[in-house]
Amino acid sequence: MSERHFVKYTFLKVDPAWRRLDPAERALGKREFIAACDDFGTDHLLQAFTLVGTRGDADLMLVAEAENLDRIHEFHVVLGQSGLAKWSTQPYSFLGLRKASEYSDEQRQVPRAFRGRYLFVYPFVKTRAWYALPADERWRIMQDHIRVGREYPSVDNHTTYCFGLDDQEFVVAFDTDDAGAFLDLVQRLRTTESSSFTLRDTPSFTCLAASVERALNALDGDALPASIEAIPASSPATA
Repeated sequence: MSERHFVKYTFLKVDPAWRRLDPAERALGKREFIAACDDFGTDHLLQAFTLVGTRGDADLMLVAEAENLDRIHEFHVVLGQSGLAKWSTQPYSFLGLRKASEYSDEQRQVPRAFRGRYLFVYPFVKTRAWYALPADERWRIMQDHIRVGREYPSVDNHTTYCFGLDDQEFVVAFDTDDAGAFLDLVQRLRTTESSSFTLRDTPSFTCLAASVERALNALDGDALPASIEAIPASSPATA
C-alpha cells in the first residue's frame, strides 16, 4: 500500500484590531507568516485560499499535506510564532487522511493540488443507519451518487477520511473554475438516495485560490512593501 498523507485544513480569523496597527508592524507579521509557509512548502504541498467576502467567521485558509502528524504539528507551531498568528483565532480546523474509496477507482491516496479558481469545503457525517446497511447495498446506492458527480466534469472532488481523527467522518472538497456548476451539482446530489443518509454537511466554505502573499494582502488591502526584507524561514520547531 502506498504511503498515505495527512491533510490539514486550517481556517484563520484575524482580530479587526490588527488592521489598526502600524503598517510596518503588519507587514512584518505577514513576512513571518510567509516564512513559516515557505519553510513547510519547500518539500510539502501547501496551498492558500482567501475567504474575505465569502464568510464572516474566517478570513484565510491553509491546506497542508504531510506524511505524518509530527510535520503538521511542527508547521503549526512555527506558524503560531508569527506576528499575524498572534492576532488571529482558528475558528475551524479539519484533519483528514488520504484513503482509497470503497465505491470508485478514484486515486485519492496520491497528494494532488487543487487547480480550480474556487474551492468549496465542508465536513461530512453520515447517519449510523448508513453503516448498518449491507456492503453491497451501500455500493449500489453510491454508484448513483458517483454517476451524478461525473455529469459535472469541471468540478473535481477531493475527499479525505477522518474517522476517529476529528469530529467529522470526511472532509469533502471540490475545486472548479465554475461556481455555478458546483451549486448545480450539490442541488442534484440532494435528490439521490445517498442524500437521505446525510447527518451533517455544514458549515460550508467558499474559498478563492490565492498565493499566501495575496491572501494576506486581502486581510488589510495593503501589499507588502519592497522595503521590508523577508524574514528567513525558521527551522521546524518541536514541542
